[in-house]
Amino acid sequence: MTTVPNGSRSRAAAVATACLLVAAVLSGRPRPADGARVLAVETVFARSHWNFMRGVLHALVDAGHQVKAYTPFPGRNSTAANYTEVDTYADYGDVLAAVNMNATEVGPLFSTPSFLIPFMVNGSRFTCDVLDKLVPDADGGETFDLFITEPLSSECVSHVSRRLGVPLVYTIPAPLLPWIEISLFGHYPNPSYVPHMLSAYTSPNTFFRRAHNLALYLQTVYLHYRATIAAVAAENRTYDRMPPVNPSLVFVNTHYATELARPVPANRVNVGGIHLKKPEPLPADILEFIEGSPHGVIYFTFGTVVALSTLPDTVQNAFKSALAEIPQRVLWKYEEEMKDIPKNVMTGKWFPQRDILLHPNVKLFISHGGISGMYEAVDAGVPVLGFPLFYDQSRNLEHLVDAGMAVLLNLESVTKDTLLKTILELINNEKYMKNAKITSELFRDRPLSPAQTVEYWTRYAIRHKGEPHLKSSAFNLTWYQYFLLDVFIVISLIFSLIIYITYLVLYYGVYKLCVSMLSYIKLKLKSE
Repeated sequence: MTTVPNGSRSRAAAVATACLLVAAVLSGRPRPADGARVLAVETVFARSHWNFMRGVLHALVDAGHQVKAYTPFPGRNSTAANYTEVDTYADYGDVLAAVNMNATEVGPLFSTPSFLIPFMVNGSRFTCDVLDKLVPDADGGETFDLFITEPLSSECVSHVSRRLGVPLVYTIPAPLLPWIEISLFGHYPNPSYVPHMLSAYTSPNTFFRRAHNLALYLQTVYLHYRATIAAVAAENRTYDRMPPVNPSLVFVNTHYATELARPVPANRVNVGGIHLKKPEPLPADILEFIEGSPHGVIYFTFGTVVALSTLPDTVQNAFKSALAEIPQRVLWKYEEEMKDIPKNVMTGKWFPQRDILLHPNVKLFISHGGISGMYEAVDAGVPVLGFPLFYDQSRNLEHLVDAGMAVLLNLESVTKDTLLKTILELINNEKYMKNAKITSELFRDRPLSPAQTVEYWTRYAIRHKGEPHLKSSAFNLTWYQYFLLDVFIVISLIFSLIIYITYLVLYYGVYKLCVSMLSYIKLKLKSE
């Protein structure tokens, strides 16, 4: 028998213990063989939309699921063995590209429902045509357990779920579109207290706002209906001849720290902030720029949809003049070479936004109000100076104003003096930073992380065959049954009948009484 020295025994025991700990940790995570096979297709050519879906998919990948994703933005963080990306950029071409658009053109267009809704309907149908070519039928070789996609403004994408014979999951990266919310859940949002996505207020808390909110709901629902009918009449597709598939789950990029409470269906799951990645070290030049500023740093960007370099010269000059007079340094995302750049400004075509906002020396975030950037600011606890351009941005920023961590300005009419005064107020008044930290605490305080929430509900949907028990029974009602019009009509008829019978009884009763009295009086007069 070979004797092992005491030192060797202790080292062996340490190695064995480490192996057991590693095995215990790994055993707690589902292996790829235990996971589901998930097919995902990003139907919107906008990076912010893909960032949200990618957050959902990476939560599933980290949990051991096999994921195949079709996306026009491939390549980042896609090295996992159980994750495959298929580049669809060429399939979409430049038809729906929403990247670095002209700010002076896109703002007015996408703020007008009469343009926005038909554009979204036609864009959705275009992506459905692409889907028919991209995704094979269930008998095409590959099999899946779940289909994840984004509906945008049409349910035509749901027919892929029917073809594959698997449950359907939607990802919604922005506040729900009221006209699509009806078809997803079978319920109409109540305009008396649920603000429309395109409204510039967070709560319809006055008579005028309630009236405006109702008008906005009616207008957009009608425009969506008219645009859909016109598109189907112009070119009837295969997916137009079949009823849409109701989703098993809808993951929505929202959270009650920045959204008013409201009733939600059981299969709607809020996972606001799912796109937030783990912090990474900042590049050396950016880190030196931030930490070398004794008065802090401002981060300035309008995201990937709109190019700041396309703003009118008067607006750009107002920003340059105001930023040149503040003591803080500024990181400014700018797509071209900037002329007359202030000395305290660093420009770049791309910055690691998430990691910059998390740095403790960042004092202010100047933004257009995209929902992804808003949650990055909320998570980091950084005050916001907002310049909403279109779509949901006014509403997103108004929620932060209500939270006491943001101020809004009008981009078209902004001046150097107004801008300078507002920046100094946001930085020097401690209440904005304090409120930002409070909102951050509310945002982070959850029983499960967004990734854990996605993993649980996805497995739940697969285990329970699409969880039909969570879908609203409102889908079984016609529109007049949903609004109880048949009940009101029957009740109205019953009341009308009662009133009519009462009228007849009283009329003829009084008439006979009067006749009897007259006859009695006549008889009495004759007898006298």
